Amino acid sequence: MFLKHPLLWFVAILSVPVMASSAVLTEAPRAAKVDFQVVAPHGTRNDPYYWLRDDTRSDPKVLAYLEQENAWYRQYSAGYQQLTTQLTEEIIGRVKQDDSSVPYRKGDYLYYNRYETGKEYPIYARKAASGGAEQVLLDVNQLAEGKDFYQVANLAISPDQQLLAYMEDLNGRRQYTLRIRDLRTGKELADTLSGLSAAIAWSADSKQLFVVQNDPVTLLSTKVLRHTLGQDPAKAALVYEELDNSFYMWVSNSQDNRYVMIQLGSTVSDEIRVLDAAKTEGQFQVLAPRQRDFKYGAEHLNGRWIIRTDWEAPNYRLMTVAADKIGDRAHWQPLLAHSEQIFIQSFELFNNYLAISERSDGLQRIRVMPWQDPSKAYYISSDEAAYVTGFDMNAEQDTTLLRYTYTSLTTPPSVYQLDMASGKKTLLKQQEVLGGFDKANYVTERVWATAQDGTRIPVSLLYRKGFKRDGTAPLYQYAYGSYGMSMDPWFRASVLSLVDRGFVYAIAHIRGGQEMGRHWYEQGKLLNKINTFTDFIAVTDHLVAEKYAAKDKVIGMGGSAGGLLMGAVANMAPQKYRALVAHVPFVDVVTTMLDESIPLTTNEFDEWGNPKQQPYYDYMLSYSPYDQVSAQAYPAMLVTTGLHDSQVQYFEPAKWVARLRELKTDNNPLLFRTNMEAGHGGKSGRFARLAETAEEYAFILNLLAK
Repeated sequence: MFLKHPLLWFVAILSVPVMASSAVLTEAPRAAKVDFQVVAPHGTRNDPYYWLRDDTRSDPKVLAYLEQENAWYRQYSAGYQQLTTQLTEEIIGRVKQDDSSVPYRKGDYLYYNRYETGKEYPIYARKAASGGAEQVLLDVNQLAEGKDFYQVANLAISPDQQLLAYMEDLNGRRQYTLRIRDLRTGKELADTLSGLSAAIAWSADSKQLFVVQNDPVTLLSTKVLRHTLGQDPAKAALVYEELDNSFYMWVSNSQDNRYVMIQLGSTVSDEIRVLDAAKTEGQFQVLAPRQRDFKYGAEHLNGRWIIRTDWEAPNYRLMTVAADKIGDRAHWQPLLAHSEQIFIQSFELFNNYLAISERSDGLQRIRVMPWQDPSKAYYISSDEAAYVTGFDMNAEQDTTLLRYTYTSLTTPPSVYQLDMASGKKTLLKQQEVLGGFDKANYVTERVWATAQDGTRIPVSLLYRKGFKRDGTAPLYQYAYGSYGMSMDPWFRASVLSLVDRGFVYAIAHIRGGQEMGRHWYEQGKLLNKINTFTDFIAVTDHLVAEKYAAKDKVIGMGGSAGGLLMGAVANMAPQKYRALVAHVPFVDVVTTMLDESIPLTTNEFDEWGNPKQQPYYDYMLSYSPYDQVSAQAYPAMLVTTGLHDSQVQYFEPAKWVARLRELKTDNNPLLFRTNMEAGHGGKSGRFARLAETAEEYAFILNLLAK
């Protein structure tokens, strides 16, 4: 959920022609400067690189500039191509290529996905629970053949288990087309709709689908359509339209498939509308009306709704209401009380048990509570200092078996099955890591840094066993810090290529995330956003002072809103970093947020502020990376983007890099790479993405070798 740009565009003349890939560039590309006034109620700013914005992605002058930057990147990276190749082979070499997920039961079948050796994409399949041969539902490798980008999202099996609905994306812009496959014949139905989000819900009779249509200009999810199979998709019925452009929208079935749910959410407010899935022509009912500063989510179990809400509970509590009493939250009854120390992340429902995912002390853990005797609730234990537990696929409610995942910086992702009645845990699968990986060779540690206002910031560390804290090690420090999204200490096989070369890997759990509870998020948004950036810098200072890292070998990395973090840090404390890596960075904060016609902007006012209001305009301008670039020395930088990015438009980093090239006073490399066939998530294949990671690591290692 990030930001894109206005629909206005400006054509300018580039001073340099397109360079052939074989041409030798003697200096980095320099974008032409063309005056353009960005008008706002509280000030007009000249933006000389605004012309780099082209909503059609077809202007030859803009494309020429991006290709020049790509040529400059290729020319620079050619100097360490052997290292890049080595890292690519090393990182991909850790992947068990013919892997598969743990099957889960739904109805009469066991569902799973698997990969084949050498193939980029998954194969989705199932087997009858009673036994028998595999049935391939979808081979994404076949669908992706001959395409530069291909992604399948949100597969949804019909209640009768005879049809498969799925969404496909052909360019990474996350604007999907609905496809439906008859699993009895393997043939695609003629029913298709385009311009959709990835959301899908089925009616109980398997004859109707509910999908969300996006506005073609802003790409906001605005309409819920009901399509009857076999009818003209152009005549799909409009069942709900959202007129408030600050809300995102999703549609899904409840876990028990009894209801179709329209879920509406903004930064500070939620609303859920539900329809009995058996009443195909019925009207949606509001679970509780929206109001500002009131958020909630819900799931259905045996005639009642279980609700997670921040109503008079900043860290959330659980409440319940009978299915025939919905419409007014006054009918809600307490179920699990609010705690100042514990943040309720999510929950899973079973006939005899409630499982709750909680956060406390910056860690995510699971509590299991019997409905009949809540006093016998217990936590799933761990022996590691920093770890993550979360829910795996739990498709059925009438069971005592809970599937959950466990991982840490040293433990590969593992799927466990817990018998909630006996407490017995069974390891079903642990991700196999090839290339000689042995978790005993690594150490994970949790430390705390002190921010400039005295707040203690948790930091998760990974390093090789035998590491010496003598102030000589290179540091790879990652963070995100926005939207209340917590960056947990998950195992990441690719980062071993740095750790095995002596790096300390650090995840800074800075404010703006939700690792320490709701207040952690509130202290890193709106007029508190600066805390996100200063926390990151404070973590760097702490790790250097405590001799975990050498002060001249610190690398920072972040993507999307984490790219904003990198941009702000680059302006605020450039001398503290040897290099910064910013993937798809949101760096043109004020100009983006001023234009309400652009995709996703209106959804973000309660995250960043509305710059049409003076306090927010001034505050956002004070940290906007593009606006704060100055004549100073900057670290070496690698910046990436995707031409078709629908969340952070390519021209944000393009403009930022152009201004950096104009003003920076150092000779450190500044590289900008645009993936011309992809969007926000980069390339679509599993190996292609790992190859991009290898390119990033090679950039870093080459710098430190000089």
